[in-house]
Amino acid sequence: MARYIGRHGSRRVAKAVLIGAITPVMVKSASKSGRYAAGGNSNKLRAAVQADRSVLWKDLSLPFYGYNRPGAKISEGARESFWLQGMMAGFPACYFCIKAFSETDLTEDLRKLDVPTLIIHGDDDQIVPIADSALLSAKIVKNAKLKIYRGAPHGLCTTHKNLVNEDLLAFIKA
Repeated sequence: MARYIGRHGSRRVAKAVLIGAITPVMVKSASKSGRYAAGGNSNKLRAAVQADRSVLWKDLSLPFYGYNRPGAKISEGARESFWLQGMMAGFPACYFCIKAFSETDLTEDLRKLDVPTLIIHGDDDQIVPIADSALLSAKIVKNAKLKIYRGAPHGLCTTHKNLVNEDLLAFIKA
């Protein structure tokens, strides 16, 4: 959504929603405060895709849904669905999307969001940490509404689907 509005404007957009978004940028640089050093985590993920992406998706499902936290109720169905979605993506898509999601700087795109914008993020997101994403995005986007889900992981649209749906409906109707 941020990139679309950044490139094409908001003439055909009434409202925007960012859920667990990577914005503004995940990679650290001299001027950006992203979480990851350039290439570091990205290179590890690309290596995991090359080595055995089936294992990567299975392993990644644990922190994605917060299932690696003490007392977490694990849904094997959600993990299997996550794995299947990852495996349905072609190898090049899996490999090259890592660069796109981790290194694309969307700061200027966020500045162009001029429609009501809802930012939803979990404060226990181990994939896209809230301090490096939603908290920064909410400062950049004019009049953004930030909803923080306590204890929620990156996969909060699965783990907190009822709350997400309620908040989306309320935002759309407002």
